[in-house]
Amino acid sequence: MLSMSNVSPSPGTPMAASPLTRACLEIDEYAAGLGWDQPARLFALVDTAKLRRQEPRLASQLGLDQDDTGKSSLTPIEQDKLPAGTALDKFLGTIQWPPSVAGCALTVERLMLPPSAEAFVPEGLSDKQLAKWVAGHPERQEVRLTVAVLRDGSRESAVRLREKDSSTEVLTGGGLVPGLAEALAATFS
Repeated sequence: MLSMSNVSPSPGTPMAASPLTRACLEIDEYAAGLGWDQPARLFALVDTAKLRRQEPRLASQLGLDQDDTGKSSLTPIEQDKLPAGTALDKFLGTIQWPPSVAGCALTVERLMLPPSAEAFVPEGLSDKQLAKWVAGHPERQEVRLTVAVLRDGSRESAVRLREKDSSTEVLTGGGLVPGLAEALAATFS
C-alpha cells in the first residue's frame, strides 16, 4: 500500500473543489508522474481525519501527521497490483471493502474514438477484433481515465488525453465515465 500524500496537488485543482474531486485529481497527477503505458491501478479512499485518529502510526508513516482540523479530505491509498490476465470487470466483481474505506478509485488507460466514428464500426467483430480495429483507427485518442466513487454514491472522473498531457487540460465531471463508476460503486454493495 502506498499513500499519495506526498504528491503535490495539481496546479489546476480548484481550491473549492470537493474532497472527492481533489482526490481524483491527485490520483490523476500521480499516474501522470508514472508516465503512459501503465497498468490499471486501484486505490482505497479513506477519511484523512479518521485515519489520523484511528491509526496515528500509519498516518505518520504516510506523511499525514499534520492536523488539518475542519478540513474534509480523503487520502488515496494504492492497493496491490491488479492480477494479470483478469478482465477488469471480473476483478472488480471480487472486491469488498472494509467499513473504514470511504470510497475507491481506479485509473486505467484506454483508446477512444469520437462519436462520429461509431457509424463506421464493422459489425460482427469479436472484442479482440474490435480492439484491433480501434487501435488502427486514425482518429483514436489515448486517454487515462481516473474514476472515484464514495459509499454515499458520489462520483468524480478525470480524463487526460495523451496528446494534451497537461494538468491544465484534464477534464473532470461526475458523469464522464458512467460504466466504470457503476462498476466501482458495486464494490460497496
